[in-house]
Amino acid sequence: MAKSLFVKAEELQELLGISRSESYRIIKKLNDDLKEKGFIVLSGRVSRKYLEEMIYGYPTDTRQEIIGTAFPF
Repeated sequence: MAKSLFVKAEELQELLGISRSESYRIIKKLNDDLKEKGFIVLSGRVSRKYLEEMIYGYPTDTRQEIIGTAFPF
């Protein structure tokens, strides 16, 4: 099954090993950043690509060039 374009709080919680409330706080922060940049956001979920960029510090395409594959989440 292909991964969704968006990450929900439950998946973020498992990925980072944090509480559900902390995962919602992170999603809200990332969505607020995206809103300021003019993007449309969905409450309770965040763009998988943007999340990866913010966690790892570089875009998915660059990561693929460096290690040969995107992070599998």
